[in-house]
Amino acid sequence: MMGVHEGQKTLFSYEVDLDRRVHAQHPLRRVAAMIDFTFAREAVAHTYGRNGNESVDPAILLKLMFVLFHENIPSERELMRRPPERLDWLWFLGYTLEDEVPNHSVLSKARAR
Repeated sequence: MMGVHEGQKTLFSYEVDLDRRVHAQHPLRRVAAMIDFTFAREAVAHTYGRNGNESVDPAILLKLMFVLFHENIPSERELMRRPPERLDWLWFLGYTLEDEVPNHSVLSKARAR
């Protein structure tokens, strides 16, 4: 009888520390140490309403745009396809393995604005 591998999501991400997986000399570590992307929150706070759906953090959007240009990625769709397989990007964005990456349209709309 042929066995079928059933992947179990929690087994792969149990106690994975992305901070330990990204080496100390990684270029994104230097960027994170030099730039505090949270300034974007205050800069765009006046454009957000008080009710409705919660948006993606503007600091995350800015980090995604940085990665787009830094890695020379041709499109937002391609950029948003890659984070689940790039631990360094997940670490840079502040995501865990379980976090869902925003849809490419979120970044496209933010860039248009």
